Amino acid sequence: MATIQTYPWDAADHLQTKEDIAAYLEAALEDGDPSLIIAALGDIARSQGMKNIASETGLESQNLCKDLLGEGKPEFTTVIRILQVLGLRLQIVPIT
Repeated sequence: MATIQTYPWDAADHLQTKEDIAAYLEAALEDGDPSLIIAALGDIARSQGMKNIASETGLESQNLCKDLLGEGKPEFTTVIRILQVLGLRLQIVPIT
């Protein structure tokens, strides 16, 4: 029987367009789990370059990494700054 070789899958490798990023983040938001939302933001920041995101938001790169890669909990203002840098915004709609 042939050996099947597998490779790790990294979402950050597949988030190339603003539409990809928006759809990925929207799926995380629909799930409603805050840790999943933060993980998605981390994937997005990695896909765009964590240092670039930190620089454009005015945040320390080390602090941003801690906040988005599971070692911390980013403030809401941090989330908003990241979204603005990405050209995205939150939109509130009624739950149906």
